[in-house]
Amino acid sequence: MTIMYEWRGDFDNASVNALHAVGFNHRTSDVDWLSRVRSHSLGWVCARHDGDLVGFVNVAWDGGVHAFILDTVVAGSHRRSGIGVGLVAEATRHARTAQCEWLHVDFEDDLQPFYFDACGFKPTAAGLIAL
Repeated sequence: MTIMYEWRGDFDNASVNALHAVGFNHRTSDVDWLSRVRSHSLGWVCARHDGDLVGFVNVAWDGGVHAFILDTVVAGSHRRSGIGVGLVAEATRHARTAQCEWLHVDFEDDLQPFYFDACGFKPTAAGLIAL
């Protein structure tokens, strides 16, 4: 299976909304992802198989040296095939190219093996306020 990764790749909102709903276990919404990422992100990565969007990750940033991985998601039929790692690797490469010094991610406990072992993130202390 050949996967193509596109930095700042074009996509339609319905495809990302469908991926997001399945990946994060909620109903399909009508978010204007394209406007959101164009306005607030350093970039994003689209993963495609035979032209179909099968993965997505958003790379937000502070406009300086900190970038943030958000919304990493892979289509259910393509999980556990390395696409998520490929998305994060491409995001990391482009954040580095943009001269970011730090790439942050937060995640639920069950994703530790993915982010720590497969993607190379290191544990760190962090804080959170639920709003």
